[in-house]
Parts: sequence; C-alpha cells; structure tokens
Amino acid sequence: MSEIIIEPIADRHIESFHHALDTVARERRYLTFLEAPPLESTRDFVRDMIAHGHSQFVASSEGAVVGWCDIRRHSQPVHAHGGALGMGILPGFRGQGLGERLIRVTIDDALAKGLVRIELNVHADNVRAIRLYERVGFAREGIGRQAVRIDGRFLDVIAMAFVLYEH
Repeated sequence: MSEIIIEPIADRHIESFHHALDTVARERRYLTFLEAPPLESTRDFVRDMIAHGHSQFVASSEGAVVGWCDIRRHSQPVHAHGGALGMGILPGFRGQGLGERLIRVTIDDALAKGLVRIELNVHADNVRAIRLYERVGFAREGIGRQAVRIDGRFLDVIAMAFVLYEH
C-alpha cells in the first residue's frame, strides 16, 4: 500500500472528498445521510470550512481521498467554544490506525484554534468507532434511543464529547 498523507483539505481535494463521502454514505451504516450531497453543495461546504478556519483534514493515497475528519465550530456565541466532529474512512483503509492518526491531527488543530469541547454522535452498533473515540479521550454523554432509522431498522445513537478540561 502506498504512503498515506494527512493534510488540511484544499480545493484540489473536493471531488475526491465528495467521492469518498458518497462511498461511505452509501454503505448505509455509519453516516447520517445515505448519499453525499450534490458536488456543488460539497464544494460550498468545504470552501466555507476553509474560509472560516474550521479544522478539516483529509487522508490521501496516490492522490485520492481515502478518509476525512472535520470539526466545525458551533456558530452561536454561547456554544462557540465547541464544535461538532464528523469523519469517515473508506472500507479498504479501515483497521490500520488511519482513523486515529486523522482524528488526533484534527483535534489538535481544533484545540490550537481555541476549542475546548468537541461533540459527536455515533451509531451504537459502530463498536470500532466508539473504541476509537474513547481511546482519543471522548466520553459518553447520553443515548438517543431509536434516533436513526435506516432501511426500516432503528438504531440508538450515542452522544460523546471530548472536553479539554473539566471544572
């Protein structure tokens, strides 16, 4: 397998990122949507993330995006010390430590930009992701019972958060 590069997302990554996002979404197991938004919407999202200095990194192999992690700061002033994390890894690149590398780089960047709280929701049956999140410092905060319905199957969602310091 070729070297995997982790770097901030840039315009040159948008189409490949869109393809990776769509691939993971169509697995119908991990994300809160079942296909990627249209390419132009994805382009707008990425450019907005860049313009506002949000943390968004991609992992690429031979020039193709094979994973991503982003943390978008909350817009309301009373919540702006925190942000929401989203990530995904293409099937052939899972189980090799890439997710941990990617999430640590993204968290470090977000903390350097002043965030002290990072939140995420994960499907309760995604044991591998839950273990990753706990390994990098996330704690479970609650459960949304039957919060997701995919193909007629209900799933609980676990709310987790990374908090830089506790009072």
